[in-house]
Amino acid sequence: MGPGENPEDSQKIDRLRQAMYSRRLSEQLTARDRRNLEPSQHVVGDDFVHSSDPLPQSMVAPRGIGIARKALWWVLAIAILFFIAALGFFGYYFIFGGGTLASSPQNIDIAVSGPPEVQSGGITELQVIVTNRNNVPLSLSTLIVNFPQGTRSAANLSQDEPTLTQDLGTIAPGASVQGEIPAVFSGVAGQQSDVKFQLQYHLPGSNGVFIASSDYAIKFGTSPLSISVDGNSQTVSGQPIQFTVNVASNATQPIQGALLSISYPFGFSLTSATPPSSAPGVWNLGTLSPGQSKSVTVQGTLTGSPGDTRTFNIVTGTGSTSAATNLSTTLSSESYAMNITSSFLGLSISVNGASSTTTVAPGDSVSVSINYTNNLPTAIQNAIIVAKLSGVQIDGSTVRSSNGFYRSSDASMYWDQSTTNGLLTSIPAGGSGTLKFTFTAPTSAMLTNTTNPHLVISLSAAGQRTDQTGAVKNLQGTAQQTIGITSGLELAAQGLYYADPFGSTGPMPPKAGSETTYAIVFTVTNTTDQIKNAKLTAYLPPYVRWLGTYSPASENISVDPVSGEVTWNLGTIAPNSGVNGNQPRQAAIAIGFTPSTSQIGSQPALLQHIALSGLDTGATTPVSAGNPFAATSSSAVNLSVSDVTTNLSQVSESSSGMNIGTDPGFTPTSATVVSQ
Repeated sequence: MGPGENPEDSQKIDRLRQAMYSRRLSEQLTARDRRNLEPSQHVVGDDFVHSSDPLPQSMVAPRGIGIARKALWWVLAIAILFFIAALGFFGYYFIFGGGTLASSPQNIDIAVSGPPEVQSGGITELQVIVTNRNNVPLSLSTLIVNFPQGTRSAANLSQDEPTLTQDLGTIAPGASVQGEIPAVFSGVAGQQSDVKFQLQYHLPGSNGVFIASSDYAIKFGTSPLSISVDGNSQTVSGQPIQFTVNVASNATQPIQGALLSISYPFGFSLTSATPPSSAPGVWNLGTLSPGQSKSVTVQGTLTGSPGDTRTFNIVTGTGSTSAATNLSTTLSSESYAMNITSSFLGLSISVNGASSTTTVAPGDSVSVSINYTNNLPTAIQNAIIVAKLSGVQIDGSTVRSSNGFYRSSDASMYWDQSTTNGLLTSIPAGGSGTLKFTFTAPTSAMLTNTTNPHLVISLSAAGQRTDQTGAVKNLQGTAQQTIGITSGLELAAQGLYYADPFGSTGPMPPKAGSETTYAIVFTVTNTTDQIKNAKLTAYLPPYVRWLGTYSPASENISVDPVSGEVTWNLGTIAPNSGVNGNQPRQAAIAIGFTPSTSQIGSQPALLQHIALSGLDTGATTPVSAGNPFAATSSSAVNLSVSDVTTNLSQVSESSSGMNIGTDPGFTPTSATVVSQ
């Protein structure tokens, strides 16, 4: 039995269990009828309700809460009374009391009057009236004027005047102060700017600074600077173009530090500008007096496809100072458009068969061919082609042409219908032709004191065509090619016996089987351009040996004992070496010659295959003495000068321009090898 169980109930359960599992008693167990359960109600009597004593008042609302509630009511009442009192005080102060003495910026009038349109670049006076409509004076009043960018003082036109300050002192209640504000405004015609006025003042009994402000709009009637552009509106891609920008002053006062800015379009390459720019694309024009104008000429090339339009944006104005190169105020602007078209007359130039930039040597003959083609679908009438030669001056008497005329007055070849027997009277659509002329390049003597000499052949063509409306239109075309003139590089090689700086020994004339010593002297002269990486090479025959001595010691000379190659690394050869009284580059080597019996009766070579090569920095193309058109191959360079032989009366020279004397005391009879 578990704790809390009734013993009687437990016994009943045990008896029932025994009866269920007993064979004798289980048969006596019978089923009973089920009893239906019915709802029943329990009535609760009134005796369930009972009364209780009321709670004390101290438990419902403690005494402390009541006191706090009364205190809050007092605080609220006091706050309301304070608000009403403050409202009344400030109302009285600002309506009837001392508050009426405070200044309101709305009671300060800043009235500005001026001309309906301001003349840009001229002196303009603005009338300013400051009125105090307050009941208190405005003390320590200061008027501050903030001008638009680019405004300059009427008293000092050399720099910008961003602000102007004027002391107005004390302005009494109801009083007005009047003044004039002179200034030189700058702006583009039709542009509008604002002049900002501020009045700073103090009030009696206050250390604060109060501000009243007003703006005045000005409109520019004229621009102080005007721009005009002179130039063609069409060009051919890759051809030189030139245009001139003219800047004129419309102002009544001098404009100091006037600037011109040109923004180049895509595809434009600047060649030169006159005058040179002060900064990239910016020219400081200095001071422009009223009515004065200045010009800038720009040259370059413009590339693009036919039908393209390239626009140059041109702006003038001033900087913050007269020496500035940065544009701070724009006064006028202009757009210059140039259309790229196909050339009406295709022009090309070839010099000595080369269609690109080429070089010639001083004194060489130059052959020029000019090819032209009509690219229009209609004929070109009355064509004129002019080839102008610029750069170094040529000898006009050497110019030759079968159908052209050379005008020495402007160094130009001229072809028209009269010189070509009517050839250029009418060029049919697609028609072409060739014009030729020749001339002699300037000699080294003509190029004295000239650095990087060159010739420029500038072609210009003009003609007429009739359009679909029957109107005759003029046409123009251009082409250009540059001819570089190489420096006058010259080489001489000579043998010395009697004037040998090392002291010669041995028989003279040379005898078979006996050694005779000589000196070989190299002389290099140069005229106009600097020659870099210069090198002289030569070879000693097998019967000649190097004695191991050379002069001067400062030169870089070496000899290969196996091949007998002599190398003189000259490095850089300065212009005017050996000319105009300057010393040439010279070097000497000592050699020994032992003739064989097979050489008796001959004049053997002492030094062979003498050549000088280098890079002309002015022509920027490899050159070799005596053959400027040759590449830097060994065969071409070896043609520079002939061999040095035992005949010391003969000097091997690359040209006849040098004046090299022979060995004193030597006679041609001493040149032949004799027997022992």
